Amino acid sequence: MREVPGQLLPVNGRTVYVEQSGRTGDPGQPGAGKHVVFEAGSGCGRTFWDPLLPLLADEAHLVTYDRAGRVRTGPLSTPLTVDGMADDLVALVDAVVPGDFVLVAHSLGGLVTRRAAERLGTRLRGLLLIDTLPENSPVYDEVAWAKTTQQVDRVLAVGQALSRFRPLGRLFSANVRPYYSADTYETMLAEDFTPAGTAQTRREMQAVAAAIPQFRADPPKPPACPAILLSAAKPAKGRERQNALTREHQRRYAESLPDCRYESVDSAHLVQAEQPELVAARIRELLAHA
Repeated sequence: MREVPGQLLPVNGRTVYVEQSGRTGDPGQPGAGKHVVFEAGSGCGRTFWDPLLPLLADEAHLVTYDRAGRVRTGPLSTPLTVDGMADDLVALVDAVVPGDFVLVAHSLGGLVTRRAAERLGTRLRGLLLIDTLPENSPVYDEVAWAKTTQQVDRVLAVGQALSRFRPLGRLFSANVRPYYSADTYETMLAEDFTPAGTAQTRREMQAVAAAIPQFRADPPKPPACPAILLSAAKPAKGRERQNALTREHQRRYAESLPDCRYESVDSAHLVQAEQPELVAARIRELLAHA
């Protein structure tokens, strides 16, 4: 999986790191002309999609990438914002996708793709939202979210300092290790669970904190394409009540869209790693409709 070649792509005065796999545009190949673009969650990059990609390799051209500021893309020279990430996504699509496509987003990626969808227009033929949280969820209420953001940032700051030591990087990444191949996991250790990778996660969390009031005041227009929202049904220990509230607001958000299906999934938050076959099946549905 990690043998997929990548390239640095200039977008909006900075760079993203892109990997393309699966079918090419050869008209003689099954799946030719079908494209799927993936937008990862906070603290995640292209590698977090690895369990899913082999399941779709014969059916579409697959585009994964690392957002600006991650280890493979180089340092940021401008502040990181959700709107800026959406601008980068639109520029990426314009550069590497020749026609229509399906967009798949996890967690924070849902905020990014919802902003980008307004400018992607009719090219966007399907949207799969994986455990994304709508901005009107109580989790994002001003006081509670500010407290949560501060607590998470303090934990990440400690992790950023300690992750200089490889054994501690393994400790911090123990929750993802069971779902990934050895080569993917080693790439994660070298890129994501490092001081630089953790610093980027902190920037992305701060970008979300700044974006939520904007989303509440000016919500993105509903996507003009079929959508599916997958909701993770397995709560973290001690978070059963919060998980129930999250899922209820995800359901309400899905019902507010003109063409969206809500689906509860027997998984924790990293659905694409825990349930890759199910996620692949939903992408196929959207590709078939497109």
